[in-house]
Amino acid sequence: MNDLNIAATSNTPGIKACRATGRVSLSGDSYPENSFEFFQPLIHWLENYLTQEKQPLTMELSLAYLNTSSVRVMMDLLDMLEEAFGKGIDVSLIWFYEAGNERVAELAEEFKEDCTFPYLVTPGPA
Repeated sequence: MNDLNIAATSNTPGIKACRATGRVSLSGDSYPENSFEFFQPLIHWLENYLTQEKQPLTMELSLAYLNTSSVRVMMDLLDMLEEAFGKGIDVSLIWFYEAGNERVAELAEEFKEDCTFPYLVTPGPA
């Protein structure tokens, strides 16, 4: 299983996923033309990691803006983590938001309500 490294653009987040550390990070703005297509490599990587590796996974989000279709994909990603957690896999999420970006902070808190795995919403690096 390879690591995943997708460079950020003006409308897509940077994505890094490292098998050795079990760390996945997304940072930047997310409003690609086709969110489901853009995030497919990450979804595939997570599916493989969560079924093959059986070791802890930490996802770190530093997203300044998400369009509606990115929000839908984010819901799918959190559902994947929730399912893995239900199977006993150690997963966690840290959602960093820029101080003053209450829209993203509120969105992160709304998502958190549906999750039982460790999930922290905190101001931090953008």
